[in-house]
Amino acid sequence: MDPRPDNRSDIRDFLASRRARITPTEAGLPIHGRRRVPGLRREEVAVLAGVSTEWYTRLEKGHISGVSDDVLDAVAHALHLDEDERTYLFDLAKAAQPASRAPRRRKAVDIPPRVQWLLDSITLSAAFVTNGRLDIVAANALARALFAPVYDSETVDDRGRPNFARYYFLDPNSRHFVEDWDEAADITAALLRAEAGRYPGDKALRELIGELSTLSTDFRTRWAAHTVRIHHGGIKRFHHPDAGPLELTYQPLDLPISATQAHALTIYTAEPGTGDEDRLKLLASWAATPAELQRAPADRTRHQDGSTKARGPSR
Repeated sequence: MDPRPDNRSDIRDFLASRRARITPTEAGLPIHGRRRVPGLRREEVAVLAGVSTEWYTRLEKGHISGVSDDVLDAVAHALHLDEDERTYLFDLAKAAQPASRAPRRRKAVDIPPRVQWLLDSITLSAAFVTNGRLDIVAANALARALFAPVYDSETVDDRGRPNFARYYFLDPNSRHFVEDWDEAADITAALLRAEAGRYPGDKALRELIGELSTLSTDFRTRWAAHTVRIHHGGIKRFHHPDAGPLELTYQPLDLPISATQAHALTIYTAEPGTGDEDRLKLLASWAATPAELQRAPADRTRHQDGSTKARGPSR
């Protein structure tokens, strides 16, 4: 009995969506008469990939097991797949291979102390570790301060662990915290789609995707687009409740600490010499200050009505 999960629908929908987005002109094909389908026909993809129409039709129906790398490369080229999409196609093919034994169950792993030491040694940048489901599993003080709205959200799990996907799609306040919410939501769904291609048997991942699909129209729309993202990084803008507007650059790095779980170390920092750097440094100083000192009498401002308010972040 083949214990591998059935990912034929993912293969079918992914290939069909990529075929639909390419016009004959973009593919260098002549146009004859009226066309009833968007994009390329199956037989046109087959010609471009150098395979028979029957063979490509079978492939697009999800029968990808046993297909050679050369053929997958040809299909990827015919469909103009980018690097991440090509990797996703190969991951789908790998996941569809019959296995002689049940795949090893993915278990949550503890983050080694050395990783937390590394994070804590980074004081002027926000640094944190996520797993493939986008849970924050470790963070330095500045990351916890930067993402205070995520940590304080009702979308955290029973252990108080934040998840970026739940926050973006299930917490309306995320639209106020992240300026480029649509882009952040697009990337988040695309990252989960790529993770599902690598690990279709991950029960926790399937449950997360099911939860988001049930509760969020925004997620369902993005999930149906079959957009994938593996390599990413860039600029993100926040409206932080304590530090104000922040424009930060970020870069994830693969962190190989488990054979069964994918982890990434992500660092957010500001451009040197900018107001964003000044505000990030101020947030870092607040994050490094013990809570009892943040609210000490000497650090309070007295208002005309006699009330007082701490100048540090309200954590």
